Amino acid sequence: MIEFDTVYNRRNTNCSKWDSIKDTYGEDGLLPLWIADMDFKANQPVLDALKESVEQGILGYSPAPDSLYEAIQSWQKRHHDYSVNKEAILFNSGVVPSLSLAIQAYTEPGDAILIHDPVYPPFAKVVEQNDRKLVRSRLLIEQDHFVMNLEEIEKQIITENIRLFILCNPHNPGGRVWTKSELEAFGKLCAKYDVLVVSDEIHQDLIFAPHVFTTFTNVHSTFKDFSITLTAATKTFNLAGIKNSMIFIENPDLRKKFLVAQERNSQNEINIFGYVGTEAAYQNGDTWLEELLVYLKENIDTVSEFLKAELPEVNMMRPEGTYLIWLDFSALGLTDAQLQKQLVHKGKVVLNPGISFGPGGTQHMRLNVACPKETLLEGLRRIKNAFE
Repeated sequence: MIEFDTVYNRRNTNCSKWDSIKDTYGEDGLLPLWIADMDFKANQPVLDALKESVEQGILGYSPAPDSLYEAIQSWQKRHHDYSVNKEAILFNSGVVPSLSLAIQAYTEPGDAILIHDPVYPPFAKVVEQNDRKLVRSRLLIEQDHFVMNLEEIEKQIITENIRLFILCNPHNPGGRVWTKSELEAFGKLCAKYDVLVVSDEIHQDLIFAPHVFTTFTNVHSTFKDFSITLTAATKTFNLAGIKNSMIFIENPDLRKKFLVAQERNSQNEINIFGYVGTEAAYQNGDTWLEELLVYLKENIDTVSEFLKAELPEVNMMRPEGTYLIWLDFSALGLTDAQLQKQLVHKGKVVLNPGISFGPGGTQHMRLNVACPKETLLEGLRRIKNAFE
């Protein structure tokens, strides 16, 4: 049994999640339940592989070995029933840099790009930083979870001349695991109007039964012609610092354009720890992931029970995947600034402001539950204290 209850002191370890909050908020003693990494020790086989790599003593240039491709292919097939060919697998330092490359490879300055609202903040950032026109489609809420507004999306594709859609699958911050039928309807709409889909699937392994993840490319045999997939082992196994991600591009023409953009930006090399860590995680991570999902589900249940008993005014959108919970504070009648101030300066707890995910995130917060139960319970107590 893997021990997830152990509390590790991450302060003063040059950790973004824990060591940047004083500079950001100007206070000591804040508890961070925000940035999406886990407060769990990485899987021991990964640490052993990284240690072995260091101990051999020479850290020169390294190409991606065949064993890495085989580990990726085996993981995708075992966990997602996705058979990806070796030539379709590319590497980059992260999903967000790959989003930027995709925008540069497949669109021109001024082109319109569509994203959901609310959604992971870097989507909007990379669109605007690359001088493209940002268009948002507001997600609907039905039965207390997000659904796509396909009618609105079709109108926006036509009126805005959308060239590319950045899809978050599973969705961050709402934790929706889009069903195969939802993705099929969405994909057929994009195919109809020749819209390229870039699918961010970095949370693809963090799925709670009975929900089932479906990679967008795998929904229909034709979807590979107008889509690319971005993913990584880093979110699943808490390895964000090794800086490696994969891009799956089955269409040869799309792959060629992406490679040109990579070379133009000199983003076609990965550090050795990215290769080693990814391979070890995929080769030895099945049991670790299985036990992690059990622990995360228990934490989600803990949040649900606490809110019902102690803060019934705060509504929780129960995630079907990810370790992130979307909290609705609108019943408290506070502005976004007031909400943030109460949590930080009175509650001494840091969550991600919902408004940073787009206009649809107003009066919401995102809570990261990938931490020991002791830490989570302290965070929940602080959230309650913020509004007493």
